[in-house]
Amino acid sequence: MSEHITQETGLTIAGKTYNSRLLVGSGKYKDLEQTRLATEASGADIITVAIRRVNIGQDPNAPSLLDVVPPTRYTILPNTAGCYNAKDAVYTLQLARELLGGHKLVKLEVLGDEKTLFPNMPETLKAAETLVKDGFDVMVYCSDDPIQAKMLEEIGCVAVMPLASLIGSGMGILNPWNLSLIIQQAKVPVLVDAGVGTASDAAIAMELGCDGVLMNTAIAGAKDPIRMARAMKLAVEAGREAFLAGRIPKKFVASPSSPMEGRAT
Repeated sequence: MSEHITQETGLTIAGKTYNSRLLVGSGKYKDLEQTRLATEASGADIITVAIRRVNIGQDPNAPSLLDVVPPTRYTILPNTAGCYNAKDAVYTLQLARELLGGHKLVKLEVLGDEKTLFPNMPETLKAAETLVKDGFDVMVYCSDDPIQAKMLEEIGCVAVMPLASLIGSGMGILNPWNLSLIIQQAKVPVLVDAGVGTASDAAIAMELGCDGVLMNTAIAGAKDPIRMARAMKLAVEAGREAFLAGRIPKKFVASPSSPMEGRAT
């Protein structure tokens, strides 16, 4: 990570500060080499890993993702993709903790069904409570419901991650108003998770005040994943800068760029 991290640029989660506000997934690439190249191009510090789908040591006879995304360089964020109830999600992350030598930072997602991959919030809340009590630092995928996001924060989750739209849909941010409500009330980082399709979606999320953006399909599913990874890196940085700069208010009247006072007559 860069030594030039500041409060304005750094993303702090569970007491650790990261240079990049872009988090990326490790699935859906054509091979591990493309995974490595796209991850490097993204500039991300935190890489999500689906424990049920990706080998990080469960199979000693198969290539490991950790060979191309080493924990010495990246923070590995195990997630519970593919879990549909709290019990399976908790077990999956307990397994990840063993495989990663006591690693505490995890991403919880409990899905409602295979068609929408929308979060099952009752099971998510149940799993979050169990994991927090068990000593995990839980980043949690959730609906864009401000009430439930607040409940997850009160349970002790270290970041809430509302979806922008359905996982892998590329539809972008469909409900910026709910997202803004979550951001306004949160005392933990808010990261958009799911639905980003292109660089402008990531920039909009950051301009709204999100602390970061997590994506996988938008990069891995692009025609040129490595180039898209670079685009997403720049979009997140530009959106953050625009948020900090403070946009002009929207008006229904024109405002000339040059002042009228003192003009030549």
